[in-house]
Amino acid sequence: MSDATRPTTDITLLGRSYVIACEPDEQDKLERAARYLDRAMSGIHAQNNLLGTERIAIMAALNITHELLEALEARRDGERSLDELSERLERALTDVPHR
Repeated sequence: MSDATRPTTDITLLGRSYVIACEPDEQDKLERAARYLDRAMSGIHAQNNLLGTERIAIMAALNITHELLEALEARRDGERSLDELSERLERALTDVPHR
């Protein structure tokens, strides 16, 4: 499919509209991501309205990436805890004398 015939979605970031190529089945996810990014950018802009849009976008991307990495680390820690608990349970069940 050529770029001219690819489906597009309009998003708004800091009051500016952008047309993004996006398959229809991904449109809701793109719009959700755009709303999240717009809120992050708006928060940074509210703290310092002298920053340019590009710098605001970079700072928002870094903040969102940090959030993602923290969430992934917490998930990995949770999975490790479950694995450790499962191993302890297995050992405990193995150590129980059978009647």
